[in-house]
Amino acid sequence: MTAQDKLGAIEVVSLYASEAKIYPRTVRGFFSNWRWALVFLTQLIFYGLPWLEWGSRQAVVFDLGARRFFIFNLVLYPQDFIYLTGILVISALSLFLFTAVAGRLWCGYACPQTVYTEIFLWVERKIEGDRTARSKLDHSEMSLEKLVKKWFKHLIWIGIGLWTGFTFVGYFTPIRSLALEFFTTNMGSWEVFWVFFYGFATYGNAGFMREQVCKYMCPYARFQSAMFDKDTLIVTYDQARGEPRGARHKSVDATTLQLGACVDCTLCVQVCPTGIDIRKGLQYECIGCGACADVCDTVMDKMGYAKGLVKYSTQHAMSEGLSKRQILQRVMRPRVLVYTLILVTISFALMTSLALRKNYKVDVVRDRGSLARLVEDGQIENVFRLQFMNASESAQRYTVSVSGLQGIRLASNAQITVDPTESRWVALRVVAPQESAAPGSHSIYFDIALLDAQQHLVEKAVFIIPR
Repeated sequence: MTAQDKLGAIEVVSLYASEAKIYPRTVRGFFSNWRWALVFLTQLIFYGLPWLEWGSRQAVVFDLGARRFFIFNLVLYPQDFIYLTGILVISALSLFLFTAVAGRLWCGYACPQTVYTEIFLWVERKIEGDRTARSKLDHSEMSLEKLVKKWFKHLIWIGIGLWTGFTFVGYFTPIRSLALEFFTTNMGSWEVFWVFFYGFATYGNAGFMREQVCKYMCPYARFQSAMFDKDTLIVTYDQARGEPRGARHKSVDATTLQLGACVDCTLCVQVCPTGIDIRKGLQYECIGCGACADVCDTVMDKMGYAKGLVKYSTQHAMSEGLSKRQILQRVMRPRVLVYTLILVTISFALMTSLALRKNYKVDVVRDRGSLARLVEDGQIENVFRLQFMNASESAQRYTVSVSGLQGIRLASNAQITVDPTESRWVALRVVAPQESAAPGSHSIYFDIALLDAQQHLVEKAVFIIPR
């Protein structure tokens, strides 16, 4: 065999296995109703919240330019980042707790990927039809009907994506101003970028990638097993009751055919948004949406069998035949108690901190452009810069005093006024007798009292007496 023949005999094997497109069948039932209820709730909050007003401003806006976050009556500054950290920690612990108790509830009902996939699938069904019609249309030759349906579907998808991107940017730029800028084509370059970027991400993830995001991109699917145990509620198939599976007529007694309750209709596979067969057991691709349980209950009703062949249960319950009461009794196990205790503690600490939080902040720094110097009457002068941050929506007046050294006093106006939600820098001169302390650095304390309220802050600074 020549070298050319050997080269021609080489077989190229692709390491990428292309997966068939999934066409989920429409399903109605208890879990489907809950899923759509959460779709409406989450989108009502997401799309509606930026349009709510609180006084003379948007109720929720994260003004990065002004470095202020407005959340209803709260005005947060960068120094309040600890509250954002607390919220993220609470969210993570809540996810761990819900997962330990009932599996991937977040994925199946409230995850943005699931929510927008449901919305985009609904649009696709309304335009192209249900599972069989969509599959047939995709595999047919190009025609005017196919072209019109495809373009119409994608135009609506793009519209939803752009509206989602516009709403997302509306949380960072006042949405009414953003709408005016949009209609007058005066939107800033960064606003345009993020509207199209977020819109394109929504369009691509929910319209094309769908289950691929859950299976290959989302890290949660990979580490969920660390939070599962045999008492975690998951979508399960009752193998003891369902096997051996097989088709049969409704009028035929399954026991005479020595068959289980499963009629092998494969509807549980057809309705699954990730395309798995729940009868093969727990798989990491399962998002716990319960669609297979809904459709299986429908089949069981038609066949005259008891519901629950596919249901939410635990591995212990399936292997030991536990009742619902016994399942609930096992919920309060050590890991759940630990998650709950930590979650309640952090939540209580965060709420207490917010309740006790003062509605103003003051930062004190020495003026680097002015050295300590000797002034009249043998006094030593240091200049400090104080940043007053008014975290309320009304003007505030402060009075400043200083202590820490004998004879120390303010040589500037001690009363400061700051406008609503304003951050203002004020330079203050502080003088002390030269003989009040030895040369060097000495700790002093600024007492900032809020007039018309029983609140005051004490901030530490350093007073320098030169040699």
